[in-house]
Amino acid sequence: MDVTPILDTLNDAQREAVTAPAEPMLVIAGAGSGKTRVLVHRAAWLIDVEGVPPQGLLAVTFTNKAAAEMRGRIETLLKLPVNPLWIGTFHGLAHRLLRRHWREAGLPQGFQIIDADDQLRLIKRLLKNLEVDDSRWVPREIQYFINGQKDEGLRPEHLDDERDPDRRQMIELYKAYEAVCERGGLVDFAELLLAAHELFRDNAELLGHYRRRFQHLLVDEFQDTNAIQYAWLRLLAGDQSVPFVVGDDDQSIYRWRGARVEHIHQFQRDFPGTRVVKLEQNYRSTGTILNAANAVIANNGSRMGKNLWTEGVDGEPIRLYAAYNERDEADFVVARLRDWIDQGNLRADAAILYRSNAQSRVLEEGLINARIPYRVYGGLRFFERAEIKDALAYLRLTVNRDDDASFERIVNRPTRGIGARTVEAMRAYARANACSMWRAAGAVASDTLSGRAASSVSAFMQLIEKLAHETETLDLEDKVDHVVHASGLIDLFKKDKGERGETRIENLMELVSAAKGFEPDPAEDMAPLDAFLAHAALEAGEGQANAWDDCVQLMTMHSAKGLEFPLVFLCGMEDGLFPHQRSINDPNGLEEERRLCYVGITRAMQALYVTYAEQRRLHGMDNFSVPSRFIAEIPEEHVEEVRPKVSVSRPLRNAGAGRPRSPSNGMAEAGVRLGQRVRHGKFGDGVVLNYEGQGAHARVEVNFENVGTKWLVLSYANLDLM
Repeated sequence: MDVTPILDTLNDAQREAVTAPAEPMLVIAGAGSGKTRVLVHRAAWLIDVEGVPPQGLLAVTFTNKAAAEMRGRIETLLKLPVNPLWIGTFHGLAHRLLRRHWREAGLPQGFQIIDADDQLRLIKRLLKNLEVDDSRWVPREIQYFINGQKDEGLRPEHLDDERDPDRRQMIELYKAYEAVCERGGLVDFAELLLAAHELFRDNAELLGHYRRRFQHLLVDEFQDTNAIQYAWLRLLAGDQSVPFVVGDDDQSIYRWRGARVEHIHQFQRDFPGTRVVKLEQNYRSTGTILNAANAVIANNGSRMGKNLWTEGVDGEPIRLYAAYNERDEADFVVARLRDWIDQGNLRADAAILYRSNAQSRVLEEGLINARIPYRVYGGLRFFERAEIKDALAYLRLTVNRDDDASFERIVNRPTRGIGARTVEAMRAYARANACSMWRAAGAVASDTLSGRAASSVSAFMQLIEKLAHETETLDLEDKVDHVVHASGLIDLFKKDKGERGETRIENLMELVSAAKGFEPDPAEDMAPLDAFLAHAALEAGEGQANAWDDCVQLMTMHSAKGLEFPLVFLCGMEDGLFPHQRSINDPNGLEEERRLCYVGITRAMQALYVTYAEQRRLHGMDNFSVPSRFIAEIPEEHVEEVRPKVSVSRPLRNAGAGRPRSPSNGMAEAGVRLGQRVRHGKFGDGVVLNYEGQGAHARVEVNFENVGTKWLVLSYANLDLM
């Protein structure tokens, strides 16, 4: 049999994995090492060479797109359709099983799947029916609890309340939720996996049938499996099926979703005699980028260990830019992008990556001002995000009470007892009397509504009037800050203990930052708030890059996993931002942040820029930052500083004239002198060591007694002279 088409494009390690005998296999596939190629060719080898029928294979991926791609590539390789091959996501395959065996699973034949939003609405209705206070028992927290238990394979009856009344209530709500789903024939995403696991666990004959059928199990992105997914795989494999799993412990970045990198080590214990093959040859990045990635990830202790290498060129050094602040950082990124585009490169071949969604706003503004089309990948543009639209609606209503769209958006957000029936009564009045919702609200509250509903509507209208009065004389930044807090939006998202709630609060604080940095066009005769609201509306408009195919890509580092770009910017590389503050003192969290950095670095194919800001206004606060510890983990020989730091021993130069100047002259203008003692609100007492720049960019180097040496922008530092 001619096996050349299957093997001729593989390197030695890939060939070893593809042609391995029928035994448990763990393939550690480094970034850009061809893991999908190995999975595709393994399936083709088993079918074409080993004679395994397509229906004897089950392949699990993490996205429907990846499943379709795998199927297409197998069919191309074999030149025949492989329809009997079961290939799909965990949820997709679980759904297929439950549809086929609904009786055994205890489900109605026509059960309905509900998504996360449907599930949340169901929980809200449940709390209302049970007359449970949803300000204390937050629907999203309950959703998080229920899904978390299901991901661990636990039903309410398996849970111990641990003599904790709050936990006892959560378990009771989980039980009530299950009863509602059972009555309605509803299945949420977490239930798909749990029910599929229980289907096999509780039906030995059925399990035996599928174990005999699926002789080989192929699993992609194995490091991202959660507890119930891994339990389902182990159960299905038993001692008859041969598992072939591909993953990379260095790219496990979804711990917050329940993914467990420990499964890579557990696999070898659960399947004795597992053969391990490492794919270390990289086909994506230059040698310099790979050496940097290897050096950073080597600082993680609990890893299988591998070293990426390439037969390609070493390429350009990694460029490191120390920005004065976030706007300087954005200006630098935009300038480098202009150079890239002017050289004839595609905009879509460049990506800007960041740790937090809130960082995108200043970058977006820079791209808009430079007329460079862009797309926010895997997320919404800043002013299109729900929490931002909520805050803008409050601001608009303080300016214009007759703004119906804003009224309807926030009349019951946060929830204040104004239900759909009340809103419909206001709509009916507005339609009948050709007036705005605001005017209708006042009328129905006094004439039509019951006492409780009328009180709720009146309280909302009083809140808007109060916000308008309290912010009348405030400047723009303080207006926005006051409204996002006094409206209840911040408190609303504080109740969501997951990452989503924290991100939404960060975005609202970034809206405050946007207001502070906003400069109205003097040619426009508008009040600052009116100008800002118009600016926000225009930036969220359809004409911004959505119509362009060739756009610069903006995304979080989590969203970038699996993608690659010739040019990559890693922005905001500062301790407290990346690694994130909540992970710095958690060894497991810090290792995951380092894996995320590894993912970010290895997205770059040809050129990589790393930037950080010495002072950054983010989430409404000014932060004086130190460079990310991950920067120090990149060997110096692979880094070129675009703007080298000025040290005490080097002469200071005027950047514009290129001539030496006396630092004391510039310092005198700022009222600061070398050797002077100063006090900073955050860093404490220190001594001035150096000075550079002029005007808004003037900076001083201060040696603080408690935190060491820092460069500070004088206009932001608010130093007290001693």
